Amino acid sequence: MFGFGTGQAVKRQGPRGHFDLPLLLGLVGLASMGVVMVASSSIAVADSQHIGAFYYLKKHLFYLALGLTLAGFAMRVELKLLEKYSMPLLLAAGLMLLAVFVPHFGMRINGARRWLNLVVISFQPVEAVKLILVVYVASFLVRYRDSVETTFWGLLRPIIVAGVIVLLLLAQPDFGSATLVIAVTIGMVWLGGARPIFLFLMGLPLMPLLAIAATSESYRMKRLTSFMDPWKDPFNDGFQLTQSLMAIGRGEWTGVGLGSSVLKLSYLPEAHTDFILAVIGEELGLAGVIAVIALFALVVARGFTLGLRGIEVNQRFAGYVAFGISMMIGLQAMVSIGVNLGALPTKGLTLPLISSGGSSVLLTCAMAGVLLRATFEINRARDARQMATRMPALAVPDANAAPAMRDRQAEAA
Repeated sequence: MFGFGTGQAVKRQGPRGHFDLPLLLGLVGLASMGVVMVASSSIAVADSQHIGAFYYLKKHLFYLALGLTLAGFAMRVELKLLEKYSMPLLLAAGLMLLAVFVPHFGMRINGARRWLNLVVISFQPVEAVKLILVVYVASFLVRYRDSVETTFWGLLRPIIVAGVIVLLLLAQPDFGSATLVIAVTIGMVWLGGARPIFLFLMGLPLMPLLAIAATSESYRMKRLTSFMDPWKDPFNDGFQLTQSLMAIGRGEWTGVGLGSSVLKLSYLPEAHTDFILAVIGEELGLAGVIAVIALFALVVARGFTLGLRGIEVNQRFAGYVAFGISMMIGLQAMVSIGVNLGALPTKGLTLPLISSGGSSVLLTCAMAGVLLRATFEINRARDARQMATRMPALAVPDANAAPAMRDRQAEAA
């Protein structure tokens, strides 16, 4: 009876699933370091603008709180709902990118139309588009799996969708996000089983197009040339990179101490956003930079590991979502770190969960919540499979429990 009851209880309760703890700790670690470094890097910037020393810190904490609320909601929503509404979400993404060109609704800041005026706050739609694109491509790979794996035309549709988004981003202009979108899309399609030769043939015409886009604007050409030799013009085109390199070099192994950066005192542009890693390098040294890279490596590695596990347990949508979000966070972090270290040309990409920001912090938290939900459903499916293999072993003793008891009583008599 005991064995039978246990089997019934397990069957009735079913697998509960669980979130991946190492991934959660990595995300919390990045967000925590972000709060500390935004506080350290933004005080001088805010004070020089006479808006209160803690203005940017308060703003960051506000959006982080909203982001955590959004992440908590995302962690409770079944992924099948996102899969079901992937097409309406994609249409909404296109409308948001078009809305930035509407007068009085779209906002032009620093010569670029990337923000929407929502009266209370401004919103950068590309941050939401990144998550929506991952959801759409993941759903497409599930629905058209055989076509993607065997034909050239099967993988053409998600690339075309990404191409349209890229064109809208280049019109804003936002070359950094456009490059990130196309890279993640190609990466997801490849992980979805597309043949490398098809991706190569598709990439041939894209390379000259990206080269034309990179060199068509004078400011992009200046970024490319200044990246090659920033010290040639250290007070003009190469100013950002030279200041960043000086900050990182000054930090040496262990840094000058938290809060003791000199370059953030109106020398390093965007010290609390695009170049926050330079402040980390100056104040915490090489040890701090390695800690940041290690946290991102942990998040990406766990995301890919669980994505592969999702494919194994037939949770393909969750697996592809884990792949896509991990790539989106990892590639954006790689570009931001590369820019700060002088390994890549300057791009307007923040360091996820660390840089100060509004839309970026909010939607990165949402992506983190969806990623954690994917790990929950993948682990739940794995537990269900393991439970199914154990169920027969639990059921066999139950049927013979009463006869076996009578036989033992007879022997004792």
